[in-house]
Amino acid sequence: MRRPLVSQTTNDPVKLSTKTFDISTQGHPEIIDITARLKEAIEKSGIHDGVATLFVTGSTAALTTIEYEPGLLRDLADLWERLAPVHEIYHHNARWRDGNGYAHLLSALLKTSLSVPIVGSESRLGDWQQVVLLEFDNRPRRRTVTVQILGMAKA
Repeated sequence: MRRPLVSQTTNDPVKLSTKTFDISTQGHPEIIDITARLKEAIEKSGIHDGVATLFVTGSTAALTTIEYEPGLLRDLADLWERLAPVHEIYHHNARWRDGNGYAHLLSALLKTSLSVPIVGSESRLGDWQQVVLLEFDNRPRRRTVTVQILGMAKA
């Protein structure tokens, strides 16, 4: 029989909540605000204080935080094109002929996971900070985001 995890500072059991959701994307460049989905996962978890880890499945997408406003969204897409131009020659494209070598590079740079602290049953995101899914692939995809929340349950 497994014993529940116990925090180091109290005898309250540590709780783990896992939620997943799917998002259909249109292809590069796409930036999708998923902050509301994170908030919903936190509310349903019953966890008061802890950490939420988000993970997107796939090697051509990423997660980050940003101020979700039109000018910055455009600036971000422009930055990606400077970092990994879509029409550059990539060894990946030569091998697989799928034309998304740039997408793999951007995903590797930005990463497929993100952690957000939870205090008082709310994320500690700033007023102008949203969690976003970044789609880099050159075709529509169905992305699965997993949110795992680990922490202390509400008293």
